Amino acid sequence: MTSGSGRGRTRWWQRLFGRAAPEPLDPTRTDLVVVASCFDNVEACSTTLERAAHTDPLWSADDDVVLRHHLLLPADQIADAVSVAAQDGYSEATAGPMAQTPGHLPGGVSDATVLVLQRVQVLDALHCSQERSRMAGLAQRRDGVVLGWDALQPAAEDASPEH
Repeated sequence: MTSGSGRGRTRWWQRLFGRAAPEPLDPTRTDLVVVASCFDNVEACSTTLERAAHTDPLWSADDDVVLRHHLLLPADQIADAVSVAAQDGYSEATAGPMAQTPGHLPGGVSDATVLVLQRVQVLDALHCSQERSRMAGLAQRRDGVVLGWDALQPAAEDASPEH
């Protein structure tokens, strides 16, 4: 049983005694900030997440994130990609802060359109790597490429008073 203490997980005693689980993270919240991102195909998810745990804004491993994958696809492949990704709980991102995407887009994708797919989940290096591979396959089968991924969480409230 998971015993995480973050907003994204239910404590074991809450499940045992019937307390309601916390509300899932709403991807349309206006206070979401990018807490982790990677637009380098050779960087491991574990490296990105380790950096995110020590860089402001801090990534909280115990809490849900909005995991977003940025793809570059031919325009006529967008609807199919969204439909296939929906089978795994993804939807097209239409709001929220955008991560810093590369200054140049890879060539070779005709009539290129950027598609951002998102879903809410607890993020760790293994699952991040799995989803990254899944998105690479989704893009390749539609003559596209993956630009990178990012993760959003609510901005942390500063608990320390200013002096």
